[in-house]
Amino acid sequence: MFSTLRQRLNKKHYGTKTLMVVAIAFLMGGLVLASGLHWTGSSAAQDFSSGDHVTVAAPPTIPSSFAQLAEKLSPTVVNVKVTKVNKVTFHGSPIPEGPFGDFFERFFENMPQVPQNHRTQGAGSGVIISGDGYILTNNHVVDGAQEVTVTLADTQEYKAKIVGRDPKTDLAILKIDAEKPLPSATLGDSEALKVGEWVVAIGNPFGLSHTVTSGIVSAKERVIGAGPYDDFIQTDASINPGNSGGPLFNMSGEVVGINTAIIPQGQGIGFSIPINTAKPLIPQLVSKGKVTRGYLGVSIQSITPELAKALTLNETSGALVGDVVSGGPAEKAGIKRGDVIVAYNGRSVKDSHDLPAMVAATPVGNEATVTVLRDGKERRVDVEIEELQSMEAGKASEEPVEGTWGLALQNLTPLMAQQLGLKTEQGVVVANVEPGSPAHEAGIHRGDFILEINRTPVKTVDEATQVIAKANEKNELLVLVRRDQGSLYIAMAK
Repeated sequence: MFSTLRQRLNKKHYGTKTLMVVAIAFLMGGLVLASGLHWTGSSAAQDFSSGDHVTVAAPPTIPSSFAQLAEKLSPTVVNVKVTKVNKVTFHGSPIPEGPFGDFFERFFENMPQVPQNHRTQGAGSGVIISGDGYILTNNHVVDGAQEVTVTLADTQEYKAKIVGRDPKTDLAILKIDAEKPLPSATLGDSEALKVGEWVVAIGNPFGLSHTVTSGIVSAKERVIGAGPYDDFIQTDASINPGNSGGPLFNMSGEVVGINTAIIPQGQGIGFSIPINTAKPLIPQLVSKGKVTRGYLGVSIQSITPELAKALTLNETSGALVGDVVSGGPAEKAGIKRGDVIVAYNGRSVKDSHDLPAMVAATPVGNEATVTVLRDGKERRVDVEIEELQSMEAGKASEEPVEGTWGLALQNLTPLMAQQLGLKTEQGVVVANVEPGSPAHEAGIHRGDFILEINRTPVKTVDEATQVIAKANEKNELLVLVRRDQGSLYIAMAK
């Protein structure tokens, strides 16, 4: 283009103004042409056609206002006030510091320990789930309550009855008798909730009634150690003390979670119980006051890479059976210690966290199909599910003797057997664990009852020492221990 211009200029003589006009015209034409091109850096010339690319079809929609949602949903949220009565004694009263401290200490020591009633108050939130006055909240909000008062959005107060509680999921149902039908919230589908979606929390943080906050779903399926059925929604919507038991809404105004926990030292980190966890439990809590759960009768654990190597497993997915309860459903069906449960009623079991909720949701008396991996082959076992009963854990305390791998081992005594709830009178107990040792790093606990070391049963410290000595050349140990009425494998490495 520019060479053609030069040739024409050589043939004719043009004035300075004319040349300037022509140059500007060409320059403007070039800019117009360039505006239709996609400019990239030098790296854009590389060929990425063989890979998968993440694309966003449209920018995310940011709500311009939550006013309509707040106005519509606030009447379904209630403030829950709880009164507890604790018994205290004069003997337990604090002793003042200073010159009168000794006098008061002698005075209280000589006084009879007369119990006194001490009233404490707490507060939380709840959400109305039916027009006849049923309210869903947290168990920890009403646990131990002598009196529960519910305040509606219009400031009306009602005495509430605790209809049912489930400590394992931290859920509870209250009932109030109102003069007219109450506005109730719609329960949504937390499974359909996606990370990054907008959510709204309404509750009573620090007693500030019907506070509305917003944020997004930060993560799902969070395990925070709150209980056996941890499966929390994490959100950055502001949740504070007093929000407990309040609802987490999606943009359709449906309840997708019950706000439950926070990390005190963190900001923008709150946790909600998925509403799909609560929905199947609500009818039981209303009708029976408690939840009946299925029971398989196995002690399970997740499979770490170290365990997979020690057990010659190709994958780390599934739940490893550390023990089978004698006379339980699993034993009756033929499930054995060392089996890896990979599916339950056709649903994949990714790790040990998945299985308890699946079993618990199975109606008592129903038959479940459990798929296990044994000796490299899959087997399907039909198990008749029984009812889960609560169990108490034992404790151990004795003077330790020296061991290896950071372990202090001791022979089982009758007293220790009684404390641990063991029927046997012979065995090996972990009396102490050296901090920072291989045993400590692997997760061995004081009080663990050792059943096997490297697949070899041991009944005395001498037997355990001999097996460990043989394994020192490999610098690896696979230990089977009984803990909290169950058993689990632990892999150690130096």
